[in-house]
Amino acid sequence: IDRDTAIRIYGRTRLNLTEALARSNNPFFSILGTKLGFSRFSYYARLFGLGEKAGLNIEGEKPGVFPSEPPRGSPLGIMTSFGEGISLTPLQLAAMLSAFANGGNLYYLQYPRSLEEVRDFVPRVKRRLDIEQWLPDIKPGMMGAVEYGTARRANYDPNEPVMGKTGTCTENRTHLGWFGSFNDVGHNKLVVVVLLTGGSGVSGPAAAQIAGNMYKQLSEGSFFAKDWHFSPSALVSAQSCCSQ
Repeated sequence: IDRDTAIRIYGRTRLNLTEALARSNNPFFSILGTKLGFSRFSYYARLFGLGEKAGLNIEGEKPGVFPSEPPRGSPLGIMTSFGEGISLTPLQLAAMLSAFANGGNLYYLQYPRSLEEVRDFVPRVKRRLDIEQWLPDIKPGMMGAVEYGTARRANYDPNEPVMGKTGTCTENRTHLGWFGSFNDVGHNKLVVVVLLTGGSGVSGPAAAQIAGNMYKQLSEGSFFAKDWHFSPSALVSAQSCCSQ
């Protein structure tokens, strides 16, 4: 599909990818995941880093969980829409979104702990994802989420666009509110992921509001206008993905 392909959700209601992302429409992604099938869904999920650590030597990091088999006793669409059976970490989501933001490089996340480590910092690429041709179909929906959809609380300045996606779910009776995002302004693109846990007031839109406040404060401090200089990327793995 592309961003203009309309999928029938129920009755006469149809949505395209842009509206589904903006409105965080679970039935759309349930139907799409069912059409895709578990094998291809699993293939792409693992390419984007699910089920493996996102960081490089980050103490205490967990690899999350991605099942090796389709769900038993429930439709595949529950997995592809609600994430049933999948355990995603904020670091994994941040790494995935950084690949969207930069055009396809899935980086190892690193955590410099001293001025020397900051000075000698070298970005390291885990693998190259051949997704650049598909990003124009995805970004409008993520921008729509912030402009008028479920993440509109993150919209702080129309001249400094933020793209993102909300998620709201429960785990062992605990409510989870997700918002993953990146901006597209100035010299410094930034990925911001917010995960809230708690009671019934926790939601993806609430997480989006926190992220929006972070972008706003950084913008007011001229963070995005500054020039930051890093060492050239070092390719730990040069394999290219997503071309099949």
